[in-house]
Amino acid sequence: MAVREVRSYGDPVLRQKARPVTEVTAEIRALIADMVETMHHEIGVGLAAPQVGIALRLVVMDDGKGKARALVNPEITDRRGSAVAEEGCLSVPGIFAEVERSEWIRVEAADEDGKPVAIELRGFLARVVQHEMDHLDGVLFIDRLPPVARDRIKKRIQREGLPAEGSHRAFAL
Repeated sequence: MAVREVRSYGDPVLRQKARPVTEVTAEIRALIADMVETMHHEIGVGLAAPQVGIALRLVVMDDGKGKARALVNPEITDRRGSAVAEEGCLSVPGIFAEVERSEWIRVEAADEDGKPVAIELRGFLARVVQHEMDHLDGVLFIDRLPPVARDRIKKRIQREGLPAEGSHRAFAL
């Protein structure tokens, strides 16, 4: 296992649509292990493969019980409700904003062994998965903000750059 570099806002890989994982191989399992280690090292609760420079449809997340879970080729098959909460992102350090997401989701994916899984998530864990799945489509949380708020953040980043270390007043996903 190794800690990988987390790509920052402006890196083109963060805007690519990720390719499906065709098979869970030893190489994919090693990537999952590296992503989990990176997520924990960065004090994150979720991480998508594009955030470590790999344009594959792969997400890891803290399961809320101190363990990590991998979702390979995840798809949201159902969603309900709406909730607004503050989000941050390991790839956009130091920036936090209120984002509206579905309160409850059902996700179908493969696990780290390539076996199909279906999970239902609500609240914070649903938010984590939606945030990470956005990365698989080249979408950052700031893209989900109203245009005025998004433009303010982009101008601030252009003017000041990203901080070397983000404040951890909200979970970075």
